[in-house]
Amino acid sequence: MTRTARFTLDPAFTVGDVDPRLFGSFVEHLGRCVYDGIHEPGHPAADEAGLRTDVLELIRELGVTAIRYPGGNFVSGYRWEDSVGPADERPRRLDLAWRSTETNRFGLSEFIAFCKKIGPQAEPMMALNLGTRGVQEAIDLQEYANHPAGTELSERRISHGDKDPFGIRLWCLGNEMDGPWQTGHKTAEEYGRIAAETARAMRQIDPSVELVACGSSGRSMATFAAWEATVLAETYDLVDYVSLHAYYEELGGDRDSFLASAVDMESFIEDVVATCDHVGARLKSTKKINLSFDEWNVWYMARSQQEAEANPLDWPEAPRLLEDNYSVTDAVVFGTLLIALLRHADRVTVACLAQLVNVIAPIMTEPGGPAWRQTTFFPFAQAARYGRGQVLDVRVDSPTYDTARYGETDLLHATAVRDPETGAVTVFAVNRGQDTALPLEVALHGFDLTGIAEHQVLADADPDARNTLTEPGRVAPHAAEGTVLDGGVLRATLEPMSWNVIRLV
Repeated sequence: MTRTARFTLDPAFTVGDVDPRLFGSFVEHLGRCVYDGIHEPGHPAADEAGLRTDVLELIRELGVTAIRYPGGNFVSGYRWEDSVGPADERPRRLDLAWRSTETNRFGLSEFIAFCKKIGPQAEPMMALNLGTRGVQEAIDLQEYANHPAGTELSERRISHGDKDPFGIRLWCLGNEMDGPWQTGHKTAEEYGRIAAETARAMRQIDPSVELVACGSSGRSMATFAAWEATVLAETYDLVDYVSLHAYYEELGGDRDSFLASAVDMESFIEDVVATCDHVGARLKSTKKINLSFDEWNVWYMARSQQEAEANPLDWPEAPRLLEDNYSVTDAVVFGTLLIALLRHADRVTVACLAQLVNVIAPIMTEPGGPAWRQTTFFPFAQAARYGRGQVLDVRVDSPTYDTARYGETDLLHATAVRDPETGAVTVFAVNRGQDTALPLEVALHGFDLTGIAEHQVLADADPDARNTLTEPGRVAPHAAEGTVLDGGVLRATLEPMSWNVIRLV
């Protein structure tokens, strides 16, 4: 008989408040994310700007906030001037990052309009090209985008039809500059210097901008931690965030380790926090650098590499790239990654699911056809809706299982968020066990909670089940049975390999 997993919740013990930016996403000029994804003139659902209204509806349902743009690796060859002005006069360019042809039909103004159509919660997060370009191009873009009027660049924006400034607050100082694959790859010293120079110049224009310095492209990088320390030594007083990127996939059929991926993600976060605080201590600074986890997801990178080698691209427009079709297993792992971010909400205050449409995305489209939800859509939408407020301190007492990559791992991965206005509490929980249901007991101290609003589960008898063009509704959350709140104790049974959302009111 499986031992019961337990934890205690008390409103006096919290991790921190959830920043709405934790539920951000990412739109890159990669594959069909933009073209045939969010932008498809001529589609039956397209609006006057060519934006697919069916996709816009799904994005609103998903609940994304900050949207990072235009890359990603793409940004290291990006010329922002190509993406403004009359669309039919914009130049076509070779995109070295994804060996594609970029038409620039969708550009900066269209992206800002896209964010506005999603709603006020959708905030632009602009990435700057510090690969092939530098300080001058960065402040030129800032002036074009944000200065009200009266200068050549702001008047150029106005002449292009955008009278009001874009008001972009959040800027990324390049992308993955430690990666040898990056156009304009730099050493930590080189990058730290240009990032500091760019940050200093941008703050001369507007001291209130929020800036993200590039951290390591991944925890496995040989320069990890040393890179962050070197970069922050140059930029600590000039930036607000350091970035983290992480992707996870099932390798060699080792599903047990894949289900424990969040163990690595949490260690990654904690290591970067330690590095940031070490640099702050050396500088005798009271400032805290927060984390921008601005690329995260399940991504079958090994499969993508094999496909790229088998089908070398010859500069096509919007090819089908990185279109992973996610299973129930992938969605459960995806849910644990969301839990990991929430459990560190005191320091992870920006996070971007990479990406939004078609490219390793929760939303898929077919040209001229429908849009549908992948399995990963559901955990994100539920977390974005109910994971707002104060993250409660959750320390689980759980049965464990053995993994090849991460050793002994808890079967239960969980967090909880309290809405300070209503007092409602939402428990997010994953049972990592592949074959066995997991009994759960949660002791509630100091809450005025009277019942269960709902217990929704994402699980399936077929862990490889997926939503597809021909069967878009195959996988969806369902209601659990038998969950009760009695005598200040929540009791539930978590199905094998399941993502669970339990709302207490």
